[in-house]
Amino acid sequence: MTASNAAQSDTAAAQGDSAPRFGGVPVHQRLKTSAAMLERAVMDRLVEQLPVYGTLPSEHLGGDIAKQVMRGIRSVADVLRTGELPGPAEQAAIRESSARRADEGVPLEAVVGAYHLGAEECAARVFSTAEPGDLPDVLLVQRQLFAYLRLVSCAVASGYVQERQMALSDQQVALQSLLSRLIEGGSPQVAADRAGIRLPPCYLVLSITVGPHPDELAPGVNHSVAARRKLRRLRNELQRQTTGVPLSVLSGSGGLVLVPYETPAADFGRADRDRLAWLVEQLGRMCGADLLAAAVPAAPEGVAEAARLAGEVREAAEASGRGPGLYLLDDVLLEYQLSRPGPARDGLAALLGPLDGRPELLDTLRAFLTCSLDRRKAAAELQVHPNTVDYRLRKATELTGLDAARGADVLTLRAALAAHDAVRKPRPDSG
Repeated sequence: MTASNAAQSDTAAAQGDSAPRFGGVPVHQRLKTSAAMLERAVMDRLVEQLPVYGTLPSEHLGGDIAKQVMRGIRSVADVLRTGELPGPAEQAAIRESSARRADEGVPLEAVVGAYHLGAEECAARVFSTAEPGDLPDVLLVQRQLFAYLRLVSCAVASGYVQERQMALSDQQVALQSLLSRLIEGGSPQVAADRAGIRLPPCYLVLSITVGPHPDELAPGVNHSVAARRKLRRLRNELQRQTTGVPLSVLSGSGGLVLVPYETPAADFGRADRDRLAWLVEQLGRMCGADLLAAAVPAAPEGVAEAARLAGEVREAAEASGRGPGLYLLDDVLLEYQLSRPGPARDGLAALLGPLDGRPELLDTLRAFLTCSLDRRKAAAELQVHPNTVDYRLRKATELTGLDAARGADVLTLRAALAAHDAVRKPRPDSG
């Protein structure tokens, strides 16, 4: 045996029989002696194959990133030396490094990919020295590298996701604070600055009623899950179709949405209305439910008043039997005005007082008027026979003295229905 081979045998014995060797030299020693060369090679591959690293400041790339690359090379060497995967302290360091990358905006796939590129470069460096008789150790090194990458990938994902969840939580709090400030009134600028959002010239304030998704009505289906999926699809489509950050407070039955808009409220015109109507239709289509939305454009400082008005317009549209779609104040001027408090409203509502105990008569009147006095369409909407519609209309006429088939009474009945619904509407504090 030569002096060189004897020295290699002594070194191998000192490291233990379990450490893999290529050409009689422990693999981890080959990594350590070429660590500086490996670091440069890995850094070059990061910039070449994961371009996001090339966009980082040079001092950062040559500082913390290079430090983590060298740390990874030494970690791989330790795994090959001891046969043991990184312990809790090393895993914590990997999670912390991954969290920093998340905070810097480096995509998760690039962070995981960096560790894989480093492991590939280490493997290429040592496998090139393997000899035919080293096959058992080659297989051992492969198993150890796979186990290392599995653990590291989990640690990277854990640190990254935790940081993003914290950031998203902070962002959500800031966005909710901005939404609250907009709805309460006053200047929202401080809240917008805290959320990192540029206030748009205008918000399209939407008061929305969301109908049920078919799954919410199907027997044997978890209806709360179906409702959450419906809302998730609605929010995702709203974000996809909106330039800027939409704000919303929504439940399964509806709520309030603020859509940022670059056209000032005073310049909101027909083309803007058409675009908004399309958006409402698209949201309904994507979430699989009927949407009735009332909209009021407003500057950020006027959102509070706009939200109140949008809610009233939506209520007026619903009370008058309007179907899904977009409604502005101009669409329900009569119904809106008749729903305002006053002696005339009370008098109109009293005209339908005799029908208070007969909801089917009220529903039939509303359907008949909504269907342009077409008894067959009203019957189809109510899912009853046309003769039933005729009977109910006659009964309503007997009780109120107003005939829905008589032109002179039609306007009075429309006004009476709007006033009746407004007077019977529960107060906000009534539960």
